[in-house]
Amino acid sequence: MQNELPELRKRLLSEYKYKIELHAHTKPMSSCSDIKPEKMAEVYSGLGYDGIVITNHFTHKQFASLSKEESIEKYIKDYEDTKKAAEKYGLKVYLGAEIRFTENMNDYLVYGVNKELLEIMYDYLPQGLSKFRESVHMENSIFIQAHPFRNGCEFADARYLDGIETFNMHPNHNSRVGVAVRHAAKSGLKITTAGSDYHHLNCDNEGLAALRVKAMPSDSFGLAEILKNGDYLFEIGDSAIVLA
Repeated sequence: MQNELPELRKRLLSEYKYKIELHAHTKPMSSCSDIKPEKMAEVYSGLGYDGIVITNHFTHKQFASLSKEESIEKYIKDYEDTKKAAEKYGLKVYLGAEIRFTENMNDYLVYGVNKELLEIMYDYLPQGLSKFRESVHMENSIFIQAHPFRNGCEFADARYLDGIETFNMHPNHNSRVGVAVRHAAKSGLKITTAGSDYHHLNCDNEGLAALRVKAMPSDSFGLAEILKNGDYLFEIGDSAIVLA
């Protein structure tokens, strides 16, 4: 069996040959990030990635005193700037979001995002998770709780989740990935994700968690469909293969 493992790994990486980062933040939209769109594209192209999802923070704090229209424009601009910068590398960039309602410190990753959904999410920021999920139907999107066992977070009612981010590789937080993996199984949630949660230069966590897929999705909604179908795996630290 031991001798078969390298061949198995080789076969899996060949079959799931495309690499996508599911969790990354750019500056200035995410005020906690040091990474400008141009740098984000350069870094992930250099790591051999095929795609990256820009999941900037979508919160009242990030928008400060801006109007709704100004907030949405500001949010989309970082995505569009990253997409433009990535063109010369052949790197595909997808629009995502990391939303936080005003009720607590929980964060939720959304895949399958466009301007219309951002506008709806903006209106629900002060209304909370349950109101949002009970009122807004997102058949073509995926709603994932990010790092649910990090300090300051609490595990949300599983009825309102499509899945859990189990492997969050932010170097400055203890996201208790083992607990998250175990809880994902216990909760019955079938979708799990992994992400580098990339914010900072020189922290050695860029590209630390890759989603590997058989074919590149055409857009954010195509990515959500892959996550729904479950036909993917994770590569952690450029060597460990994790079956979702």
